Amino acid sequence: MEFVERKAHPAAPPEERLLGTFDDETMAVEVARQARVAFDHPEDYAWWLVREAGATMARWIADSHTGKEFALDIRSGELVEVR
Repeated sequence: MEFVERKAHPAAPPEERLLGTFDDETMAVEVARQARVAFDHPEDYAWWLVREAGATMARWIADSHTGKEFALDIRSGELVEVR
């Protein structure tokens, strides 16, 4: 999933875009990384996440401002930075 908050419309809910449905988590992360690289609106804030269909917790997340990526530690439920 891709979510975008537009600076020009701060009160509007984030725009949501489904990047695809994948059987392989690795492919889902790669597609989200490609979307992050292609995002060319520095004034807006975007984030990408990979999760199982219907899940409330993401397994991978990144955003447009920090350049950091996080993965879910299954044992603790904590997001840990991917380096």
